Amino acid sequence: MNANFNFLEFYTNHGLMSNPREHASIFSDLPDEVPALCKVVQGLLIHEGWARAYGVSMPENRNMESGIRMISKKMDRILELNNRPLIEPRPAEQRLFSICRDFALLLTTMLRQKGIPARVRFGFATYFFPSNVVGYGDHVITEYWHAQEQRWVLVDAQLDELQYEAVNIAFDPCDVPRDVYLTADVAWQRCRNKEAYPKNFGFLPGYTGLWYIKGHLARDIAALNKIEMLCWDYWGIFERRDVDLPDDDLKLLDQAAKLSLAGNGVLNELRSLYFHDMRLRVPPTVKSWYVEDEEKYRLEEIVGRDLSLVKYL
Repeated sequence: MNANFNFLEFYTNHGLMSNPREHASIFSDLPDEVPALCKVVQGLLIHEGWARAYGVSMPENRNMESGIRMISKKMDRILELNNRPLIEPRPAEQRLFSICRDFALLLTTMLRQKGIPARVRFGFATYFFPSNVVGYGDHVITEYWHAQEQRWVLVDAQLDELQYEAVNIAFDPCDVPRDVYLTADVAWQRCRNKEAYPKNFGFLPGYTGLWYIKGHLARDIAALNKIEMLCWDYWGIFERRDVDLPDDDLKLLDQAAKLSLAGNGVLNELRSLYFHDMRLRVPPTVKSWYVEDEEKYRLEEIVGRDLSLVKYL
């Protein structure tokens, strides 16, 4: 990998998923402040799991909107639903049905478009699920580089006023504390060091454990390499889904988590590990898991017919 790797430049430039392509110009009139950008994101997207709280039912013909991977394609659909300027909030029923990953990716796109280093982080939040269901629920948020404070700051763009009050948030969503949101590398290390119980991490009972953390860690490593996958995409290391993970996979994930947590100075080493180990690296074709399709996998082409996009993988 490049010995002169500049992490600020890397995370300021768009990747395959965050590039707005032909829609880049419509981001120029957006506000500069992070809280204001979160408001814009919230006016464009609606979380499909929260839709009823906003008085909306998701029509069957719109249940795949959260499966749109790339921001350029999401913007196609957002503008198809309502072509007003992005800064104008849409009525709830005219917002794009989404999941947490989409809020994180759209905010990341806006920040990168403004020249602010940003990245999507896969991890686990304490604030959405009751502790008797799962202590740390899977969640995806944004992280940006605060130049003045010289630190990475976590932002949950999904937390609007309605959700803020509904789950009794006691922190600033634009500076999420690291003890209420654990990035996947932290969760992995804590469980491997027996400082946390793997069954407390996941989505719902039956979808928890070290294998589940493994999935989020692999997606997080991909996102740190600017490939922000869907939460149900599978490749490489996912092919072996044993509850007791093979030693070679454990060693690889231990190394990836260690490098991820070591700071900006070793991001080039993490890039090299990701780039050279096909268990981690996202291929042009992945599997996607769909409950609607009798819990089966579908093969999905990430770059489609545009082979010029393969270089981003």
